[in-house]
Amino acid sequence: MMTDTRIQTIEKEQIKFLKFPKEEVLSSKTEKAERTVTLRRALALGNLEHGKVGILFMDNDGFKKVETTVWGVTDKSVILKESTIIPLERILWVS
Repeated sequence: MMTDTRIQTIEKEQIKFLKFPKEEVLSSKTEKAERTVTLRRALALGNLEHGKVGILFMDNDGFKKVETTVWGVTDKSVILKESTIIPLERILWVS
């Protein structure tokens, strides 16, 4: 169980060293649908303008935030530069 609620900002290169539980971090269908919409917007921004977004997610140790460009979105993950992957079910929000 996580007890620390501080958000650690990390570089995208660190993500490949993180461990991700399989559990979904969002509880409602509405939240999940909003996450999908914002990720698709982030993908368009990344592909068209190479714009960066903030992604808040959770790994085994708690909350993490990364500023990066989204290169791909699948049903199960978000793909960043250099084939870095964040499991979709671990993402809380995208800004």
